[in-house]
Amino acid sequence: MTKFEQEVIDRLSANASNPELVEAAHNFMLASTRPKYSYNFFWCGRPVIQYPQDIVALQELIWQIKPDLIIETGIAHGGSLIFSASMLALLDYCDALENGVAMDPRQPRRHVLGVDIDIRAHNRAAIEAHPLSNRINMIEGSSIDSVIVKRIHSMAEGFECVLVCLDSNHTYEHVLGELDAYASLVTPGSYLVVFDTIIENLPAYMFPDRPWGPGDNPKTAVWEFLKSHPEFQVDKDIQNKLLITVAPDGYLKRVR
Repeated sequence: MTKFEQEVIDRLSANASNPELVEAAHNFMLASTRPKYSYNFFWCGRPVIQYPQDIVALQELIWQIKPDLIIETGIAHGGSLIFSASMLALLDYCDALENGVAMDPRQPRRHVLGVDIDIRAHNRAAIEAHPLSNRINMIEGSSIDSVIVKRIHSMAEGFECVLVCLDSNHTYEHVLGELDAYASLVTPGSYLVVFDTIIENLPAYMFPDRPWGPGDNPKTAVWEFLKSHPEFQVDKDIQNKLLITVAPDGYLKRVR
């Protein structure tokens, strides 16, 4: 470990015990959620609908883990799929450089698999027209439907390192169903990322037209899931680093 890396670790520890900094971050989340701050960002031309801090965290994880398959529930405009595909393309390119071999972009080694209950035609068309589309497979249907789950498990066979991101229906019941369905696909050392756990920390009035809210959301599902899955642990260092994140307690590392 370098001196700089140790300094980072020390700063992250200090962040968690800095009430002024933690409060400032929470106040920003309160102030930015209803104006749809996260809807203002694009990745390689597609709306990504994430906070930039979480995008950076995912970049760090993907570079560290080097997955050959990323599974995502929730597609929307497809920016997250494109982000994942771009990171996997970079990994393939770096592998080719390191090994001194030519890389054929028409035959990528690493892939992204996305599932959504409603892939709108204009979004599908835009994703399929993107230069990185040959790395992306999309399935339309409920992410907790047994037929869909079985299909995704079948498609994941043969991949050595799998990262899973959950970002679809945010109710407790649905997210717990996703956790039960896909946790086993996450390889040891990789992550199961559960987005929008922040709902538990926000006032109920922010979700007047949604079936989720405080007490019924991804974070409460994560808490229940962890009771019976000791192979996963919350990586607190990530949220202490970001401070501004939609996924507090949502970065789950598979430790065994």
